[in-house]
Amino acid sequence: MGDRVAALRDLLNEWDFIGVFDPKVNTDEYDCMIVPLLTCLSAGAEAAAVEQFLNEEITDHFGMPETDTAPVAARIVRWWATTE
Repeated sequence: MGDRVAALRDLLNEWDFIGVFDPKVNTDEYDCMIVPLLTCLSAGAEAAAVEQFLNEEITDHFGMPETDTAPVAARIVRWWATTE
């Protein structure tokens, strides 16, 4: 599980939709999304569900305008498929 957490953290930090990622200072900005995403993925969520979750987090938790999350959602689902 630890490897999946680290790998998903890396994917979210690469995406860095806020633009705050700094590997020397700020590596946990998106950690609040890791457990819910892993839960969704382990339940069989497809890209559309991951996209919806990401959009809700962006607007509700981070208070930012919606953005195009389809590419990162698809990437996360592809990554998940390789970890099973």
